[in-house]
Amino acid sequence: MAPTRKAPIIALANQKGGVAKTTSVASLGAAFAEAGKRVLLVDLDPQACLTFSLGIDPDTVEASVHDVLVGGTPVADVVHECEDGVHLVPSSIELAGAEAVLLGRPAREYVLQTALDPVRRDYDVIVLDCSPSLGVLTLNALTAAQGLIVPMPCEMLSHRGVGQLLDTVADVKRILNKKLRVIGILPTLYDGRSTHAREVLDDVGERYGLPVLSPPIPRTVRFAEAPAVGRSILATSRTSKGARAYREVAASLLEQL
Repeated sequence: MAPTRKAPIIALANQKGGVAKTTSVASLGAAFAEAGKRVLLVDLDPQACLTFSLGIDPDTVEASVHDVLVGGTPVADVVHECEDGVHLVPSSIELAGAEAVLLGRPAREYVLQTALDPVRRDYDVIVLDCSPSLGVLTLNALTAAQGLIVPMPCEMLSHRGVGQLLDTVADVKRILNKKLRVIGILPTLYDGRSTHAREVLDDVGERYGLPVLSPPIPRTVRFAEAPAVGRSILATSRTSKGARAYREVAASLLEQL
């Protein structure tokens, strides 16, 4: 019998690029699927890196998240099944124009939430991959989500954007989505041999008063190899440190959801 509970929606956001956000969405999605969960991933980045990483050519998709947000196409009509056992709402370069279109709409921050609502009972968890900005698309994600994970490399400069993101989150909670909570910071690109990386890891939780998810995701070349074959690291390098770390983080998240 199908469960009646609506799937929790988790957004991964950081307006800084190059923080392993897309890698984290693909890897956590695959780990949730491995654990027997029905998973929907949504690519909200016009660069469509998640779409490409999961083996779908963004240039050839007939309908994408752009059609959902701008044209009102039902989410169920644009979903692709991926080899990693997840379902994906793909992105395309057309999404770059969606910000301008949505800006003129009333209740523009709620478009994604409204679009996802009809499919939330079909999944156990929905994960949103946000674009590296704090524009209308990311506001839509934060308004739709119950939980936010902030991927952050263990480097001092990566701190700089987190405070700005948390200011935006505070505004969203006050005005648009009282249910949003920050699940925690996900440390990425971690080099355990580096004193600097360890110091940043120790500092970040205290500085922002947020949980730090563990284990930290290690820096490894295996992550770069996975998108080339359209799979996540859990498929291409099952026993690597990176795959093991994402499985552990996913297991701890499932206990919270």
